[in-house]
Amino acid sequence: MSHASDVGTASRGGDQLRDEEPPVAPAVHEVRSEEDLLAVRHAVRAATLRAGFSIVDQTRVVTAASELARNAYVHGGGGTVTIEYPDRNGTPGLRLTVQDDGPGIPDLAAALTDGFTTGAGLGHGLGGARRLMDEFEIDTAAGEGTTVTVTRWAVR
Repeated sequence: MSHASDVGTASRGGDQLRDEEPPVAPAVHEVRSEEDLLAVRHAVRAATLRAGFSIVDQTRVVTAASELARNAYVHGGGGTVTIEYPDRNGTPGLRLTVQDDGPGIPDLAAALTDGFTTGAGLGHGLGGARRLMDEFEIDTAAGEGTTVTVTRWAVR
């Protein structure tokens, strides 16, 4: 299995829920149609508002989510987007896990390179999503699909 990770100082093990708010259960959204892509965009936008993101960070997260969900739909034959609300020492965040059961990414290093595309796109998908988020992790294997986990922390 190929794996790439760009993680700042946070890790999943250090996530804590804020005392003043009850925990929010992860929300899982299917990505099986063009309409599902739109629904994911709306759900992620609402999640950025809930997490208290600035308008600039809202745009970053929604853009990354759109790119990753579209990749799961187009290249992975569909999948899921899971939205979670981690907390790092009182700083709220938003974590998206995009999973598909597609063919996997045969050359992960190439796929993360700007300008790489397997279709008619501009080639900003994976690399662009990595730049827009604070943390980026990808697991992929031939015939076993791809899972991309990205996190953005709200700046207070």
